[in-house]
Amino acid sequence: MKLPANPAHATSRLRDRVPPQAFFGVSAVFHYLGPAFAVMLFEHVGVLGVAWLRIFGAAVVFAVWCRPWRLAGRLRPAQLGLLLALGVVLAAMNTVFYLACARIPLSTVGAIEFLGTLVLAAIGMRNGRNLLALVLAVGGVAALADIRLVDEPLGFVFAFANCALFLVYVILSHRIANTGPGLSGIDQLGAAMLIAAVAVTPYGLGEATAAFAHPSWLLAGLGVAVCSSVIPYVTDQLAMARLRRATFALMLSILPATATVIGLAVLAQAPTVQDLAGIALITAGVAIHQEPSEEKTV
Repeated sequence: MKLPANPAHATSRLRDRVPPQAFFGVSAVFHYLGPAFAVMLFEHVGVLGVAWLRIFGAAVVFAVWCRPWRLAGRLRPAQLGLLLALGVVLAAMNTVFYLACARIPLSTVGAIEFLGTLVLAAIGMRNGRNLLALVLAVGGVAALADIRLVDEPLGFVFAFANCALFLVYVILSHRIANTGPGLSGIDQLGAAMLIAAVAVTPYGLGEATAAFAHPSWLLAGLGVAVCSSVIPYVTDQLAMARLRRATFALMLSILPATATVIGLAVLAQAPTVQDLAGIALITAGVAIHQEPSEEKTV
């Protein structure tokens, strides 16, 4: 299938026709398919190498699809600085995420990751109804996530670093999604991913070379890239363009529930009563949240 010369027009039409919650749903599902490929790769490639394969693979996909270098000459210094910052954040965030997952349980890393976005959602609260939605979502995350101290302090350092970087990712990504007409958020995301690939290469390429002699490992790395850094980030952009930042941050709290559902469907990991209670609380919180009618950005 031939990709359009300029995907911005096609994606803008798609963005306007599909509810933003649907884009978020796609992001939530693919957010947890990527780690399944990564776990397989951890047995053969070092953690930093997997991070390189993920970021570089995503950069290649964006380069072929969006040709983000076309933005050269159209970006003001402030916009270029924004993309540079997002690229560095993407490289660092994906790296420390895998470094944390290699040391402590994924559920613990995920629970810590969403602490920052829940704070961001709290900052954007405007009424009692939305505050109640946040309380329900926090309760649901707490029920689903087994945050426990284990004998791996460095893992918690990486997990909290990932939490801070994920918060910055949401803020910066929301800004590029709402830069106005003439600049596609997805094209800018593609440019930021190219910057991330450059940033991760000095410390990740060495471990990634182990995969070059094994096509199946490279294919798995591409799967990680598409499932973890292309589909979720693109659908994030489509959702962010129509949602307030605080609303998007609150919706991120549903990801632990998504992980539970995928665990049941794919890995046959049956949820406990506590898991089901957490899903119910998060669903209720997202359902009663009310999108303010004023300007969507915070």
